[in-house]
Amino acid sequence: MLCAGCSGPEPGHPFFLDEKPGVQVIAHRGGAGLRPENTLAAFQHAVELGADVLEMDVRLTADGAIVVIHDATVDRTTEGSGTVAEMTLEKLRALDAGYRWSPDGGKAFPYRGRGLRVPALEEVFARLPAARMVVEMKQFTPASAAALCSLVRRAGMPGKVLVASFANDALRAFRDACPEVATSMSAYEARLFVTLRGFYAPAAAALQVPDRMREMVLVTPELVATARRRKLKLHVWTVNDAARMRELVGLGVDGIMTDRPDLLLAISRPSSGLPKR
Repeated sequence: MLCAGCSGPEPGHPFFLDEKPGVQVIAHRGGAGLRPENTLAAFQHAVELGADVLEMDVRLTADGAIVVIHDATVDRTTEGSGTVAEMTLEKLRALDAGYRWSPDGGKAFPYRGRGLRVPALEEVFARLPAARMVVEMKQFTPASAAALCSLVRRAGMPGKVLVASFANDALRAFRDACPEVATSMSAYEARLFVTLRGFYAPAAAALQVPDRMREMVLVTPELVATARRRKLKLHVWTVNDAARMRELVGLGVDGIMTDRPDLLLAISRPSSGLPKR
C-alpha cells in the first residue's frame, strides 16, 4: 500500500510486550560466535547470557519435518554432505552439528562428538517455551508456510515468535494462515520501504535490514526516524563489531542481531556483569 500518511501496525503485539528498555539483543543463530550455530546448546547459552531474542533459520526435510539449520546443505556445519531437503529427519539427526565449529580459526573443535544435533523446531519450542524467537523461513513455499503456522499454534508460541523470510510469497502465505503471529518485512517489502522512505506500509511489525549493502550504510538516523514514524521495530543484522554496536545503540535502533550477544550485552547493559570487550 502506498500512502502519504498511513502507518504500519502498532507494535503492541504480545511478542513486543516483554521487551526490556533499550536495544534488544538478538542472538544470531543462537550466538554463532560462541557456540555451534542453530543448536540447542547455542540457544540455551544465549538465554543464560541474557539475550532478549533467539534468531534461527528453518528448512524442511524430505519427510516434512521443520528443522533449524541455515544452509541448504549440511556440508559447512556437520561432518556429512548433502541437501537438507533430500534428507529425512532421522538421517539429518545422525549428523554431528558441532563438528566444524571452531573458536580459533580451526585449531580446535571443542564440540565434536558431544552429541549436538540439528534440532527440529518443535524441540526448540519445547526446550525454551519462554524464549522469544525470530524464525526465518528458508526456501519455504506457501504450503510449507502454512505448516509452520500449524506448528507455532500447536506449540502455543504465537506470542513468542516473529516470523521472517526473504521470500514475499511465503511470508504472505504465513500471514494469511497465522494473522496473530508477528512478522517482519520480506526483502521486497523492505526494499520498497527504504527506497520510498516510508511511503509504504506492509502488514509487518518489524523492519529487519542489514547494516550495510555492499559499501552503502543502510541504517541511518533517517531510517530510524522513518521506522519509528511508521510504528515499526527496526532490527539490524548482523553486527559483530563493538564500535558499530555502540553507534547503532546511540542511533536508537530497536534490536541488533549479532553472533556475539555477550559483547552487545556488555556494551548495551554494563550492569549485566559481562566483560566489556
